[in-house]
Amino acid sequence: MVVKIEILGTGCAKCKSLAKNVEKAVQETGINVEIVKVDNIKDIMNRGVMMTPALYLDGEAKAVGRVPSVEEIKRLLKA
Repeated sequence: MVVKIEILGTGCAKCKSLAKNVEKAVQETGINVEIVKVDNIKDIMNRGVMMTPALYLDGEAKAVGRVPSVEEIKRLLKA
């Protein structure tokens, strides 16, 4: 089973931090994932996200407007 991870953000510093944390969490857990970066502002707004970055797992918002830690992302991936 592949987990789809979406990182919504326009490329700001927080968005880049989220991407790094996601990559590290994925490496540490060894879970099979597909990482998609959504940087089109219209696509982001169509999801109702008004503050970036946002983290979606399998289409469900898990964090919006903040950068979750590597440990938090690992917990989300294992849930």
